[in-house]
Amino acid sequence: MATGKSEVVSVRVEPHIKAALQSAADREMRSLANMVEVMVVAYCRAQGHPLEGVPDETLPNTNMRGSAA
Repeated sequence: MATGKSEVVSVRVEPHIKAALQSAADREMRSLANMVEVMVVAYCRAQGHPLEGVPDETLPNTNMRGSAA
């Protein structure tokens, strides 16, 4: 997905949120960072938000329940 140098995003979440995110990433054999990317792309697509620079075929098959990706 990345076309150039990736950007750093730092967020603080409650420990149980991080544990849930890590569990989701582990189930899909993804890194934590890639799982966040997958979730953001899925959310944006489901809500109709534009994803400039992200090809339509990027991340088409996720196992996320309830996503439109």
